[in-house]
Amino acid sequence: MSNLTASIGAGTLTFDSETVPARFGRNGACAAEAKREGDGMTPYGSWPLRTLLLRPDRALAAPKTLLPWRWLRRNDGWSDDAADPAYNRPVQHPHDFSAERLWRDDGAYDVVLVLGHNDAPPVPGLGSAIFLHCEQPDGRATEGCVAVARDVLLRWLPLLASNAAIEIGK
Repeated sequence: MSNLTASIGAGTLTFDSETVPARFGRNGACAAEAKREGDGMTPYGSWPLRTLLLRPDRALAAPKTLLPWRWLRRNDGWSDDAADPAYNRPVQHPHDFSAERLWRDDGAYDVVLVLGHNDAPPVPGLGSAIFLHCEQPDGRATEGCVAVARDVLLRWLPLLASNAAIEIGK
């Protein structure tokens, strides 16, 4: 298994003996059982990499990867409404409940690895849309995800095994 190791305290993500700067939740990190929707915290724990989403109009070629993947579409979203029966699942806009838009202008979701946090099954209110994605150009913190440079994600994709996970620790 090819795993990634995130260190909140060090502000890094390590994979295959390479350590790079990483961004985490704007309010730090918390135990997975303490994670709440909208708290801005990254959940500690080991999370499988479920799927890869790529934005096709950002000069990305079809990836060489063992991970399941698909191209993002303009109407793709991710439910973040605890009252939604599709909570913490992909949805299509327009959507009757609150849902994050995955097609973004800021580049953060050009490359998105969906993490298996609170998804088997999702418990309403315990956090949604926890991803490994591209960092913002200004280096700001995330809303609870893990973010690294886009070129790093693209370089690592061919090396990740189909059963890869990320271990988020202190």
